[in-house]
Amino acid sequence: MAVAEGEIPEETAGPYPGDGSNGVNVLTDSGIVRSDITRSFGSGSAVARGVPLTIKLRVIDISDDGKPLAGAAVYLWHCDREGRYSLYSDGVTVENYLRGVQEARADGSITFTSIFPAAYAGRWPHIHFEVYPSLAKATKATSKLRTSQLALPRDASMAVYATTGYQASISNLRQTRLRQTTSSVTDTPCSWPRSREASRAAIPPV
Repeated sequence: MAVAEGEIPEETAGPYPGDGSNGVNVLTDSGIVRSDITRSFGSGSAVARGVPLTIKLRVIDISDDGKPLAGAAVYLWHCDREGRYSLYSDGVTVENYLRGVQEARADGSITFTSIFPAAYAGRWPHIHFEVYPSLAKATKATSKLRTSQLALPRDASMAVYATTGYQASISNLRQTRLRQTTSSVTDTPCSWPRSREASRAAIPPV
């Protein structure tokens, strides 16, 4: 899909969204609204191990001169150090770590505490996210404004993958080129088209 300069491209949520569009809906579970997503909540008990990662986003209103869009919500998820997705992958189907929702603060900022995701076969290291107009509406995929992904830098990824637990990611990343994946997110400020409700939000990296 062609997008104008600065727009967030619409990306696939992949087969493991956990938003009700492909099986389980973790967005309705008590405990999903949190900043630290390294631990499972509810009936889950696992902790995702890996190199710590802080993810900072800022939601702005592009229809109002880029002012912060306080009250918007972001659902963010990604795989663990072994390339597994909680709720879906063998061994972690009863866990829900590395998934969380945050409400934008007055300045539009949102912060997640996580771990660096693996590079699994055929995919560049990435993080999924969905933007919702409010926390109250962040309960099912049909209410989202946009789905997209963050592609992680190669040099930083290779440095992380040289540490314990990420061994498989080294060869996976070496065999993958970013242009071969579905992720087309760049390191430039992004927004999406100014049409309907979705026109209000943008997420430039912080």
